[in-house]
Amino acid sequence: MVTSLTSGENHSRRPGEAGGGDGRPAEGPGTLAIEEILQILPHRYPFLLVDRILELEPGRRAVGIKCVSANEPFFQGHFPGRPIMPGVLILEAMAQVGAVAVLSVPENRGKLALFAGADRVRWRRPVVPGDRLQLEVEIIAVRGPVGKGSARATVEGELAAEAELSFALRPA
Repeated sequence: MVTSLTSGENHSRRPGEAGGGDGRPAEGPGTLAIEEILQILPHRYPFLLVDRILELEPGRRAVGIKCVSANEPFFQGHFPGRPIMPGVLILEAMAQVGAVAVLSVPENRGKLALFAGADRVRWRRPVVPGDRLQLEVEIIAVRGPVGKGSARATVEGELAAEAELSFALRPA
């Protein structure tokens, strides 16, 4: 089941819950605006690497986007004259989208999803300023406080990176 959410100033419901009640139309099934992402993830600028969640099935999968701007602080040194988004930050962006999927489950609210590892990592194309990075994560296993997700990052349908990500849930 995909959750329908609304954005706006009034957040009387918890992220991941259906409904709205603030009088504004829903942006679409399972979408989260930045204000709602900030209620779920502890990350903040410059390390928040998710701009919007396009699809959300709590505990199962999430699809998010990162609009890569020429003003990103990491481009100052990676690389001057030929800016490329560092691969480890693409991994982190995928992990943050996975964390939204896991932390949207009611019993996980208020917990932290810690990035515990990455396997089968492959970078397929560079990500540069102006790219719209689409991040898709499917949770494939959860046992107690640990789990795994299968992640893909694409730009205009072209695979940029893929990995299996491990996480651990901890009290905040």
